[in-house]
Parts: sequence; C-alpha cells; structure tokens
Amino acid sequence: MQDGLFPSPLIHRAPGQILARGVCRHLSEMNFAALEEYVPERGRRVDVMALGPKGELWVIECKSSRADFMADAKWQGYLDWADRFFWAVDADFPIDILPEETGLIIADGYGAEIIRMAPETRLPGARRSAVTRKFARDAARRLQGWRDPQV
Repeated sequence: MQDGLFPSPLIHRAPGQILARGVCRHLSEMNFAALEEYVPERGRRVDVMALGPKGELWVIECKSSRADFMADAKWQGYLDWADRFFWAVDADFPIDILPEETGLIIADGYGAEIIRMAPETRLPGARRSAVTRKFARDAARRLQGWRDPQV
C-alpha cells in the first residue's frame, strides 16, 4: 500500500539497486536464490549472483545508463564465476551497445523479464563446488547479521 503513510521501498535506492530488486524478484519466481552486491572473490563485486534449483550459477550486472555500461571495464572477469552472464537494464536503455553473446534482462523495481537467454558455459566441478559453498555461507551470514546485528 503506497498512500503516504508508508514510503516507497525504492525511494533511497540508486538506479542499479532498483534494477537489482526487480531482477531478484523475477529470479525468485524462477526458484532461484539471489544475493545482491555479492563478492565472489576479493576485488570483485557483482550486482546479483543467483543459485538455481539445479545448482546453476548466474551473474547479473545491472546498468542504469550508457555511461554506467561504458565505465564497466571488468565485467568479463565475472564470466569465470557463473554458468550464465546477463545484463539487466531498464526499458529505455540502448540495448544495441550490449554484447550479443551475453544475456539480457529488462527490469524495473518491481519485476523483470529475460529477453535474451545467456549462453551457458558450465563451470568446472571444483569451481562450482567452491562458489556454491561460499554463496551458501555468505547468505547464511547475511541472514544471521540481519537477525542479530551484534554478531
């Protein structure tokens, strides 16, 4: 209910965070567990990492403008951490600048739609196991921190 008594949950979020929220909602409908602003290894931070019901790992980078996309020189380094890589953008984004060999999601703060499925490049077994374990531990730590901030 948005009637002035309750402020919008999107009011204090950056544009990329708003896209991430819609992406995570859509992924949840697909039975994926997603973490925003996830660090798969020191020095790398992805906007959304998702773990699917069959163990698949997806990385989604949210871009709010052409300038935001053009400034991202490290996205190819994220390919080593996922089976599929997607860009998430809003409906006004100039999608012709996005690499065709990546997935495409159109999103807003309330939902998303996969427009182009990313090609699958399966992670090697040892990497998959390590990334999945780290994802699970980090998700549990986030939940524990939310429930008990003193920990």
